Amino acid sequence: MLSVLFFIKNSISLHRVNLFLGQRISGADNLYLATRITQPETFEAMINRELLEKYNHPVPRYTSYPPANFFTEEFGPASYLEAIDQSNQWNPQNISIYIHIPFCLKMCFFCGCNSYALRQAEVVEAYHKALIQEIKMITSRLDKKRRVSQIHYGGGTPNAIPVEYLQEINELLFSTFEFIPDPEIAIEVNPAYLTFDQMTGLKKAGFNRFSLGIQDFNDEVLDAVNREKAGMPVEDIIAFLKQDSPNMAVNLDFIYGLPKQTAVNFSETIRKAIELKPDRLVTFSYAHVPWVSKIQKKLEKEGLPAPDEKIKMYEAAFSILTQNGYEAIGMDHYANSNDELTVARRNKQLHRNFQGYCTRRTTGQVYAFGVTGISQLEGVYAQNTKSIDEYISKMNQGELTTIKGYTLTPQQVVVREVITELMCNEQIVWNHLGEILGMTSAEVKNQTTYNPELLQQLADDGIITLSEEKIQITPEGQLFIRNVAASFDPLTQAGQTNFSKPI
Repeated sequence: MLSVLFFIKNSISLHRVNLFLGQRISGADNLYLATRITQPETFEAMINRELLEKYNHPVPRYTSYPPANFFTEEFGPASYLEAIDQSNQWNPQNISIYIHIPFCLKMCFFCGCNSYALRQAEVVEAYHKALIQEIKMITSRLDKKRRVSQIHYGGGTPNAIPVEYLQEINELLFSTFEFIPDPEIAIEVNPAYLTFDQMTGLKKAGFNRFSLGIQDFNDEVLDAVNREKAGMPVEDIIAFLKQDSPNMAVNLDFIYGLPKQTAVNFSETIRKAIELKPDRLVTFSYAHVPWVSKIQKKLEKEGLPAPDEKIKMYEAAFSILTQNGYEAIGMDHYANSNDELTVARRNKQLHRNFQGYCTRRTTGQVYAFGVTGISQLEGVYAQNTKSIDEYISKMNQGELTTIKGYTLTPQQVVVREVITELMCNEQIVWNHLGEILGMTSAEVKNQTTYNPELLQQLADDGIITLSEEKIQITPEGQLFIRNVAASFDPLTQAGQTNFSKPI
């Protein structure tokens, strides 16, 4: 939904945090850095402006490879059906399922998701029936020896529709497939609309991970972005979800860079979040793209924080979280020390698909259902229509609604693996990647734009450490990890520049 400004690792000292972010903090400003700082300190350092000027040029965000702007309308339903059949022989063999619920009871002004105001009950019911139809059409073509490792409901607001609809979808999936041990069955929910009855129903539906879209605990901020606060104390929600459910996991999601936010009051939000002891916590950087999401234009009336203040928000959250038992995971996540993501990060087994950060154990080819859903198979991407009415109409006729997609070349499959490994685990061990891809390390390199001279330049600038066998991102290099990834990308090296800057 949203993209993070940048990230750094929790092994960096506070001094190096400030060196990296280029913030000058002293006196009272230092009070927000972390609850464990008892003596005010002064940190004075600057970003290396020479490196910033050198590397701050457009590169892809690499949430997918190739990026979504390569999708083409020449890829339609027939292409997707062929790919579904082929995917039974592709890796990973696990199945990951995404269900898109597009409806929202109230439209938040910051939203960049594919969301729509809640329609009449009969439209919601028709959409639910269309989802069931699409799931049956697709899953009938999947090898039932394959196992489901993930189910994720996103939106929109999945808990805006009757819980019985969600139960029926899960029951269909549970009766159709075998599952891996301890699969992740996750749902994004707006806590403003949660009730004890609804939570009971969702737990009965089999959900074992809830992502609570808090966004901020400050009422003034929520009012400014047209978001309602939780309908009951969040601590009561978490306690109820975990009651009699020892394996239940709860995430808290936040956004920084919104109107009325400051480093000080966002720090207060993060401290309150820590007191609630969520398993994972996400701090998304607000991406202001009113040319994509027109509703965001409303935020300009309230005024957005200055870039320096936004950086301080990130810095404060990072410092507070990593000094209170949470570890930074990839670009925007934090997890407690016992979380599977934390263990995977330590073991360099972290992975990412369209469901978000996961592990090699839980990742799977993603089959997406519902409007705007993007399937992510080994060899293709396929996206559904954005029109709810078209989706319902075509599903009633037994037709898929694939409106665009992309078929990866064998080379792009290799490049995607290289970039994913770098973005998730901050390293490339060529022999290890070769084992995953069934190739020699030399063959893997040859599929990328591996350039020893360019890599040596990155090493000389302190962005990576370099050897014949391995590339490692340095703590200072985290800011420019997208640049390192782009150095292996034939598309960007060929002159594709329609992307955002790293900073």
